[in-house]
Amino acid sequence: MSVLADKLNANKAKGRKSLIVYITAGYPDMDTTLATVLAAEAAGADLIELGIPFSDPIADGPVIQKAAVTSLAAGTTPRSCLELARRIRRQSQIPLGFMTYINLILSYGPEKFARDCREAGVDALIIPDLPPEESDLLQIPCDQHGLDLIQFVTPTSTAERVAMACRSASGFIYCISNTGVTGVRSIDYSAVVPSVKLVRKVTNLPIAIGFGIGTPAAALAASRFADGVIVGSAVVQLLETKDIAAVQSLLGAIRQELDKEGQADASVS
Repeated sequence: MSVLADKLNANKAKGRKSLIVYITAGYPDMDTTLATVLAAEAAGADLIELGIPFSDPIADGPVIQKAAVTSLAAGTTPRSCLELARRIRRQSQIPLGFMTYINLILSYGPEKFARDCREAGVDALIIPDLPPEESDLLQIPCDQHGLDLIQFVTPTSTAERVAMACRSASGFIYCISNTGVTGVRSIDYSAVVPSVKLVRKVTNLPIAIGFGIGTPAAALAASRFADGVIVGSAVVQLLETKDIAAVQSLLGAIRQELDKEGQADASVS
């Protein structure tokens, strides 16, 4: 059973678009991260992605790169992120994923990492630099310990590559809105339509669109083509000054805009 897929599918059945929120763990400190997770949940977030900082975050733009550097300098490690997950679980049962890079997991040990994640209450792993043809490195230990391994598709993914990613995916499909790195910017989200159509042909998993979404209007525009949206850089930027109230206000506004969709299913079929 997938906690993530169950949550996103339940939302879809109710005509509710899912709101997924990315937060860099330990930025600017662990207490702020914990408080931000709880504030995001209160604002209507459905799933939290906790970023374990890595020294070479190739998929991340300048905002999240800066947060990773700051967090690492403060001493954040995979083990301290696992402890943060345990702290979150003492106060919340919101679905929780770790987003990080494969070299960090290889250094830790994939089987041990998956086991420790499950014991800490983590539900999924999101690894942007793990290609689907190499996903067995992590898929096998994730399956053994009941973790979802989220797969990515991009606007340039071929039908063959989309099918390969979807065959090994669980939880949801992470649909990248454009080529490039994370960060808030103006995007024509209709560009994801071909990718979404390819995904719909081979899996019933929910689809969430990420990269570039930082305002209520952008979230609404992206949500028309998928089952949910992912908001990250806009949240992380506000945390530079520990402005948790501003984070909650932004996410609350995004949640309100997404809910305007109501029962209108405008996702691509």
